[in-house]
Amino acid sequence: MNAIGLMSGTSLDGVDAALVRTDGACVFAHGPSLTVPYPPGLRTRLRALLDEAPHLTAQSAQVLEIEREVTDIHAQAVRLIRAAAPDMVADVVGFHGQTILHAPGPAARPEGGRDGAHACESAREQSPATPCAARQDEPPMGQHGRTWQIGDAARLSASTGLPVVHDFRSADVQAGGQGAPLAPLYHAALLQGRPGPVAVLNIGGVANLTLLGATGHVWACDTGPGNALLDDWTQRHTGQPYDRDGALAARGTVHGPSLAALMAHPFFAAPPPKSLDRLSFHAGLEQIARLDAADGAATLAAFTAEAVARTPLPEQPGAWYVCGGGRHNPAIMAALAQRLAGPVRPVEDLGWKGDALEAECFGFLAVRSLRGLPLSLPATTGVPTPLRGGQLTCAGITPWGMREGGRIL
Repeated sequence: MNAIGLMSGTSLDGVDAALVRTDGACVFAHGPSLTVPYPPGLRTRLRALLDEAPHLTAQSAQVLEIEREVTDIHAQAVRLIRAAAPDMVADVVGFHGQTILHAPGPAARPEGGRDGAHACESAREQSPATPCAARQDEPPMGQHGRTWQIGDAARLSASTGLPVVHDFRSADVQAGGQGAPLAPLYHAALLQGRPGPVAVLNIGGVANLTLLGATGHVWACDTGPGNALLDDWTQRHTGQPYDRDGALAARGTVHGPSLAALMAHPFFAAPPPKSLDRLSFHAGLEQIARLDAADGAATLAAFTAEAVARTPLPEQPGAWYVCGGGRHNPAIMAALAQRLAGPVRPVEDLGWKGDALEAECFGFLAVRSLRGLPLSLPATTGVPTPLRGGQLTCAGITPWGMREGGRIL
């Protein structure tokens, strides 16, 4: 199938879109990719919504207003991708939505059973087909926690005329998993045939890694902050949305005591699998408030790298490949190279498109969802067993019996 994947990450910079041809186990072709930036005003309102989300419902007026705008930008991205690849006709859209709250409970850690799955085995494991479903009217929540991605799948389907797979995370959270990261099975599909152990490190708003072991088993977790803290610090001190080319951090010096205080966060004492919300470390900005702009930026770049370096791994990677916006920051990349054993390289060295990888992933996961294949594993999210996920919305699809003048054919 040809699937358009859409991803709007916690960096809040816009919508990434990419087209892939896949059966949900292997990737056969990569189509075009692009980014539609969020307007500055929308980005500001989204950032404010993150603070307010715990006290809101899906029917809150401000949520509905922003959700419509976010959905329409996603629809624009779909139209642009289709125009860029007229010969690669899209069959489905994988719509992640915009996360405004991610607060899962502790990961389930069942005794016995397997902790992970071999990449090829997990890619093909079957489970019942995913039913069609309408848009969820309330954020998923329950005894295991809550995850909330805004976005109107029915509106997107109606606007594009395509079936839309969405709500990728809530089933995992309700089953006792962390709901994140979800990219590991896509990373594993791309790494098929490459000897392990090898790590793929994604540095978005938060950072997460996928480890493909020597025997092909997949392991993953969030590691700590990615770009979000540094973005917020840069915005506060310079008025710019992010530290372009790591220029601010490059002028500063890492403040050791502040870095140690940041690393004392209880997240780092919890065993993986584990996941984070964009605001999980936001109090850290107050811990470094007395630093000047450059030293604070340097310390936050070092914080991202230190958190990765201290993540307990079942195997030590022979190489690290970095994707996400963080790989564009030389200060973060230099800190990673200093703290990690083995070479640290951008994923472009593998022939991958680093800025499109997350969007491609959700096209891949959309096809997995349609096939009833698991999206998460015990060793990636802490869910008790390999679990399928996603919901299918077909609001934009005309029933075949109504296509000719309303007559049933």
